[in-house]
Amino acid sequence: MPLTETGIYAAALRLIDADGVEALTMRKLATALDANPMSLYHHVPNKDALLRGVARMVGAQFRTVTLEDAPWQERIRLLATDFRTLAHRHPNLMAYSFSQPDFIQPEDPFWAALTATLDAAGVPHSEIRPIAALMCAVVIGVLTAELNGALHQWSNLEPTAPAAGNDGPADAGPEEDRMFRLVLDTIITGLEGRLTADDDGQGADRGGVPEAGPWSDEPIFVPRQQSVPSTR
Repeated sequence: MPLTETGIYAAALRLIDADGVEALTMRKLATALDANPMSLYHHVPNKDALLRGVARMVGAQFRTVTLEDAPWQERIRLLATDFRTLAHRHPNLMAYSFSQPDFIQPEDPFWAALTATLDAAGVPHSEIRPIAALMCAVVIGVLTAELNGALHQWSNLEPTAPAAGNDGPADAGPEEDRMFRLVLDTIITGLEGRLTADDDGQGADRGGVPEAGPWSDEPIFVPRQQSVPSTR
């Protein structure tokens, strides 16, 4: 059977799922495909390009949320939960991908759906990308800690007891599920607060003190009271 990029990426993903990114070599991949190692380079120039291709293939598996009539809060929960499911489906690849600054691209289904949801929520257009970036950073940080076992270990720390040792990464269980929901609730509650403050009157003058709007980078300025010398 002739080699194809799709077949190469699929075989590479199987090896990564089994042994991790570090164990993957072009020679091992060629052996798995029963091909000459040099023939792989006609399709992928090096291992970095191979990993990018595998990451794109896995990213395409992301299920875009189609509940456009659902509240934006529910759409964000679905997006994040689907993203988490994908991460746990291919933990070795995703743990590697999370460490790459170019992991998320503008055309990625997750990013496109997230920015569209923030737009539907009423986030000002100038703030959609920064808010989406922060959400991605928080969710990816939590998922990284889940995948490498840190979240499980941290959540079981006893402040006054010595460390019990590292049991290694653990599969996501009820406690990790609860903590992930807590993260999403915190993100959503924070965004609800910003949107509510915006609706209540951005930049309104209350009691003679000008306020900065919730989306503004300008600090609140309160004039100092000037003392008037007595003429007596």
